[in-house]
Amino acid sequence: MRDIADHVGVSRQLVSLVLRGVTGPSAESRDRILAAASELGYRPHASARLLRQNRTRLIGMVFQMRNPFQVRFVERLFVRAAEKGLGLALGAATVERPTDVVVAELMEERVEALVVFNPDPGSAALAEACDLVPVVWLGEWVQKPEVDNVHVDEVEGLRLAIEHLVGLGHRDIVYVGGLGGSVGRDRADAYRAAMMTFGLSDQIEVLPSGFSEEDGAAAAREMAARAGRPTAVVCCGDQCAAGVMAVFAQSRVQVPEDVSVIGFDDSYLSSLSYHRLTSVRQDVDATVEATLSSVLERIEGGDGPRRVIATATTLVVRDSTGPARTGA
Repeated sequence: MRDIADHVGVSRQLVSLVLRGVTGPSAESRDRILAAASELGYRPHASARLLRQNRTRLIGMVFQMRNPFQVRFVERLFVRAAEKGLGLALGAATVERPTDVVVAELMEERVEALVVFNPDPGSAALAEACDLVPVVWLGEWVQKPEVDNVHVDEVEGLRLAIEHLVGLGHRDIVYVGGLGGSVGRDRADAYRAAMMTFGLSDQIEVLPSGFSEEDGAAAAREMAARAGRPTAVVCCGDQCAAGVMAVFAQSRVQVPEDVSVIGFDDSYLSSLSYHRLTSVRQDVDATVEATLSSVLERIEGGDGPRRVIATATTLVVRDSTGPARTGA
């Protein structure tokens, strides 16, 4: 603003009034100042302005960059938050940057709320943040009265997956997953419940695995080496399923002719032309809207009971599932 004032030959106070849209300055002064601002490439410093107002309008976002669903969620939240006049401060969690580090950094940026995917429940920094700002916990069920909880309905999602396979004649259905914190355990439990619902209790098998491609690959090598392979595999996530399908291809196990494969998330991986993976769909937009609604209510002073929201799932059927192989 000082540069503009010097350029036009007016006071800095007059420039401030014009740029803030305050009534008072003449039309001639307004035109000259705005023209000079455009010529000099002036852009308002939003962060400094908000600091003066004792507001940042920032949401702190803790997520994992290697998780396609979480990345897509962040992309959509950027758009929807901006429409509500909010910005995002990103904190990527890794092995080297655990929850304590990421949350502490975000709090230093004076975020007005935190949105966290599967944080370390024992994090001291997160516990402190819960006392200072609203927190929305994503990715897993959590019994914490001080946070809102938005989670996918994996019980219905796994039921839809098993129902689809049973309708194709499958009975020998293995679940690859169960590891990776409470999310892994919850989805494995949902698989077990679905198998019992369809009278397949004796066929329940959980092959321990995490969510990564290599985790899925290791499980697939074990199955490919068996004399009697299952006719269908349900995976804890799309990345895990991608690893399963890659090893099956190397082992000349045809999908879906020999083994049908289902993923979870319906991330971009599932729709790739060389995967065409049937997958349980998490609704990114529904998760974003539920999260943003909670954040807006809290930062505007809402003190109602904590929200626990289960977002709906559907099954997106593609080429990786088909009828059970003859004689199975």
